[in-house]
Amino acid sequence: MAPAVVHFEIPADDEDRAAKFYSSAFDWGVQPMPELSYTMITTTPKDDSGMPTVPGAINGGMFRRQGPVVSPVVTVAVDDIDEALGRIESLGGSTVSPRQKVGSMGWSAYFKDTEGNIVGLWQNAEPETGADTANRNDIGA
Repeated sequence: MAPAVVHFEIPADDEDRAAKFYSSAFDWGVQPMPELSYTMITTTPKDDSGMPTVPGAINGGMFRRQGPVVSPVVTVAVDDIDEALGRIESLGGSTVSPRQKVGSMGWSAYFKDTEGNIVGLWQNAEPETGADTANRNDIGA
């Protein structure tokens, strides 16, 4: 199966204002996660593990606008972020932000495609060994 779009992210200059806007405009749920400097956005019903229960639906997140990610981003799930970034670079794309640990949930990265768009990558967490975490950046670990 081809990698699927599984998440979206919205950068915001004022996270509280943006959370109120999206909550009011679309009745989306917002859940601040201060330990990750992130706000989860729920757009569709989800199960106990946080996964959407509506086929094809995705939930997302919001973070303070800074650095290279200044526009909304879609995120693609992959089995191996490092392999995906290598393939992307071989096709003319570039790494914007390398693989970073996101708490105990998994790993994220950002790349720029051949058209200048920034897109996210996501890899679900697996049990870690010392070799898995060597030379990796951590967010909220």
